[in-house]
Amino acid sequence: MQFSERRTSTRWVIIIASFVIVLLILWNTYELFQTFKTEERDKMEVWADAQKSLSTTNDFELPLSIITRNKTIPIILTDEKGKIISKINIDEKTYATDAELRILINQLKKENDPIRREYLPGKFQHLYYGNSNLLNKLKYYPIALMLIIVLFGTVVYNFYRSTKMATQNKLWAGMAKETAHQIGTPLSSLLGWLEIMKADNVDATTVEEIEKDIVRLQTIADRFSKIGSEPVLESLDLISETEKSFEYLKSRFSKQVEFTFTAPHYPVNVMINAALHSWTVENLVKNAIDAMRGRGNLDVAIIDADKFVMVYISDTGKGIPKNQFKSVFEPGFTTKKRGWGLGLSLTKRIVEEYHKGKIRVLHSEIGKGTTMQVSFRKPE
Repeated sequence: MQFSERRTSTRWVIIIASFVIVLLILWNTYELFQTFKTEERDKMEVWADAQKSLSTTNDFELPLSIITRNKTIPIILTDEKGKIISKINIDEKTYATDAELRILINQLKKENDPIRREYLPGKFQHLYYGNSNLLNKLKYYPIALMLIIVLFGTVVYNFYRSTKMATQNKLWAGMAKETAHQIGTPLSSLLGWLEIMKADNVDATTVEEIEKDIVRLQTIADRFSKIGSEPVLESLDLISETEKSFEYLKSRFSKQVEFTFTAPHYPVNVMINAALHSWTVENLVKNAIDAMRGRGNLDVAIIDADKFVMVYISDTGKGIPKNQFKSVFEPGFTTKKRGWGLGLSLTKRIVEEYHKGKIRVLHSEIGKGTTMQVSFRKPE
């Protein structure tokens, strides 16, 4: 317990420290951006003064030197009426016309306040300038940094989540195998008692029913033993295998549930594991009966399509909200007061991971019922 708490505390310290570091980097970048922006403003003030000097002095060397040193900052110089006098570091192809230059001036206004200078008594010029390439790169640096952090965080989260899920899968697989092992001991004893009952000429119908349940327990133990290991798939008749599970469940539930089974009158072979497929059918049928609270119509239909075989399990139960169509397959999701929410999650794993099929909520309407669809690809 202490180790777990210490590990959790360490994670929070790392998360908070990382957050503080990111904030410091962003703040430092912002300060650096403002410093560069102020320096560029000062340069433009000097540039404007140099431009003014050209009109008031005969010494052109220094002003010209200052003016020609600007190689990166875009500048447009206009008179009081807005007539463009000169432009520097402006792409001639992009801004070839006067109208395009007017659009650029408006953009430059948004980036920086224009500088106004009196170059002759009563006559003014306006200097419009934009940010240099360096300043623009610096402006987008925090965004790039945040994207990198988000990407890094996503990778770390996915790694942590996949590691956690792998650990949970190992735990569930271990529990499943242990359950199969534990069931095996009393099951062997029951088989012995069954033989004694046969020898004592106990009523044949009673023995037959008990034998069916013992076979069912063997099937359940076999299912659990296969969790966490690669099951052996065989080319089996999907209709026959589905009907076996259907008939067994039909005989075990109340007569208040009306069962119907429809399928083609010919075998449809697919690659499945018989024990795991019967578990799929059992989980879906039991869920459907629970949704109907033990009363209603339950239909199982098999459709043979071109490349796929579809199994449909329909009920007249309470239905599933549309926003829960995917979440019903997540581990732990349940609407029952008592339940671990593992049935449909396990079913999805059996269908999609072991049998390479697909399972989904095909249709559901609140108060009217639900149809689940399981699809299997037919062998080429």
